[in-house]
Amino acid sequence: MSIRGAWKERQAAAVRGRSRFHRLGVALVVAAASFPPAQADGRMDVDTRAVMTERQMTDVERLQMLHGFMPIPQFFPEGAPIPTGIPVTAGFVRGIARLGVPDLLETDASLGVTNPMQIRLGDTATALPSGQALAASFDPGLLYEGGVVIGSEAADKGFNVLLGGGVNLARDPRNGRNFEYLGEDPWLAGTLAGAAIAGTQSQHVLSTVKHFAVNDQETQRSTLDARMDESALRESDLLAFQIAIEKGAPGSVMCAYNWVNGHPACNSPALLNDVLKNDWRYPGFVMSDWGAVDTVYAINAGLDQESGEQLDTAVWFDAPLRKALTDGSVRHERVSDAVRRVLRSMYALGLDQPRQAAPVNYVAHAALARRAAVEGIVLLKNDAVLPLDSTLQSVLLVGGHADLGVLSGGGSSQVTPVGPAPTIIPVEVSGAMTYMGRQLYMPSSPLRALRAAMPETHFSYVSGYDVEMAAARAKRVDMVIVFATKWQVESLDVGSLSLPEGQDDLIRAIVQANPNTMVVLETGNPVSMPWLADVKSVVEAWYPGQEGGLAIADILTGAVSPSGRLPMSFPKDLAQLPRPTIVGFGSPHQTAVTVDYSEGAYVGYRWYAREGKTALFPFGYGLSYTRFSLDQLQIKKTVAQHQPLHLTAHFQLRNVGARAGDVIAQLYVVSAQTRGTRRLVGYLRMPLDVSETRTATIDIDPRLLATWSTAHHDWVIEGGHYQFELANSAIEPGATYDLMINTLHLAP
Repeated sequence: MSIRGAWKERQAAAVRGRSRFHRLGVALVVAAASFPPAQADGRMDVDTRAVMTERQMTDVERLQMLHGFMPIPQFFPEGAPIPTGIPVTAGFVRGIARLGVPDLLETDASLGVTNPMQIRLGDTATALPSGQALAASFDPGLLYEGGVVIGSEAADKGFNVLLGGGVNLARDPRNGRNFEYLGEDPWLAGTLAGAAIAGTQSQHVLSTVKHFAVNDQETQRSTLDARMDESALRESDLLAFQIAIEKGAPGSVMCAYNWVNGHPACNSPALLNDVLKNDWRYPGFVMSDWGAVDTVYAINAGLDQESGEQLDTAVWFDAPLRKALTDGSVRHERVSDAVRRVLRSMYALGLDQPRQAAPVNYVAHAALARRAAVEGIVLLKNDAVLPLDSTLQSVLLVGGHADLGVLSGGGSSQVTPVGPAPTIIPVEVSGAMTYMGRQLYMPSSPLRALRAAMPETHFSYVSGYDVEMAAARAKRVDMVIVFATKWQVESLDVGSLSLPEGQDDLIRAIVQANPNTMVVLETGNPVSMPWLADVKSVVEAWYPGQEGGLAIADILTGAVSPSGRLPMSFPKDLAQLPRPTIVGFGSPHQTAVTVDYSEGAYVGYRWYAREGKTALFPFGYGLSYTRFSLDQLQIKKTVAQHQPLHLTAHFQLRNVGARAGDVIAQLYVVSAQTRGTRRLVGYLRMPLDVSETRTATIDIDPRLLATWSTAHHDWVIEGGHYQFELANSAIEPGATYDLMINTLHLAP
């Protein structure tokens, strides 16, 4: 069975066995298909195994499993070597050899297996496109395949924990880490993250989901207090995590650096105990982010494991925890529970079983990386210049180091790609994250790819450093393609939406010299486009990964019709945002700030709709080289066991254009008793040949029609009239269907 087929079968099994929702007062039952099966070793279930193993441990052994260090030379005391046999990597937790409990060897992250600062000489891995690019595919099957690629390569390198599964919502388009994540909508982000996690864990590599929760800006990320009322939190950021956990069953949840409603996220009983472990019945363990623990009593709040212990002020879950056990401020039962949770995840994913060595097929993985980049590229504007005409005699590429490769985002997720050595440009990054100051260009050159794809056309390149020279060269060619880049990195937000280093002025000068100019963007976030009306075409390529140059050429030449859709709204300017100024931006490092997320659950496109604002480009938007018809929408209510409401959308998709392509259908609820704005309740990607018609269905999660009731501590669907719309974006009108729904309560 193919990887994509395995993912579809897994989802079908989850639907057949799903038993998530009960009426008010009945406990939530976790679906059998959502978490790993209980017969991990053929003898006893994983919970029983975890209990029996933990009971054989000494207290020293128990605590040994609850903290780990970062085996990177820069983070060890001067002259202190990394213990023999441990590779340079993000994290290490010593196992219990006498009991057959394996070490935990942890590696970053969601876009590929990282090699911190290229210290492991010659160690490369498949570099997938950025999270925003993957999200723009609206393709859970692709995310699952990507997870398989990363998981298999991690296992091949000896790692058994992947610190991936980033699902934080894009509340601010200046967030330096948005490129790792999966957009602004909780359903899109949650389903895609769940698919990626499931793919990774199919390779017997434990995956995290992170960063729990509301880690939605990097500025003052360790000292900011994210404030949001419970209902809004449940309907947005927490819902994204809940969906990802249900669909991916990650072995661990990684808590965040920031505070949430007055408590550090890694020391928040409300988040870790009340929501995660009690309401959601999460059976795995909670690990901290690196350096996010400031007290031993975080264990009482629900934290199970301290990570990157050198970055904390003390190794809290070692000597301080022993003392706390002695004086009774931490109960032995809580430590046992933490150990059992770690063991349960190990056993459920087979980390204690010997793995058969299998050679990694880097060629196949590269093909997947290329397809992922192609699926995620978004065509934002096209005045009949794309695909490129084969009769073009001369095309000039300007800027973006398009002769060398394509840009990637910086930080702990940066991958050293397979193939020729990447180009690395040092960049100043201050504070504790200085080592992340490196722009890395994947060695997949758009210039070389275009030359190979269109050998009859003469392609040339100029850097754009000398604007006047670039403009003079632009006058002499049939077309100009400007490659505009904006580098972003973990730990730093940016202060504006503008392109850096005068690139907006460069584009204006080029357009003035040659009106037949288009722009290709390599960015991790939306950017402003003061030149939009003057250029012929705009393509958002994001950070397209190790095969990015080839993927860009595939789209520009028409080898593949573009199909990506924006996973986050592109604002016209900062005034459209809930917070035009980033709280704490420019203040000294670790300044205590409070971020009031007053928009609550109205994130991104929902904010624009509620406020009556029009984005530059809306969520879900993207053009194609063909045209599609989406119609005959019907919403059917059916009876399903243990579910008070089961809704299925049925509709028809047709390719009415002149070439094959992939359509992405988006289903929104556009009016409801308690909502005055639209909300994504489902999506579907489907390939269609010319003139092909196919019927499709989407199951609607009832929580997407509900609000969170703090009074009843459950989801409430208000009875009344609901209208659904099948559309191509969050603002484009489409086929509608009206439905009456009675008041319902759904379990947490």
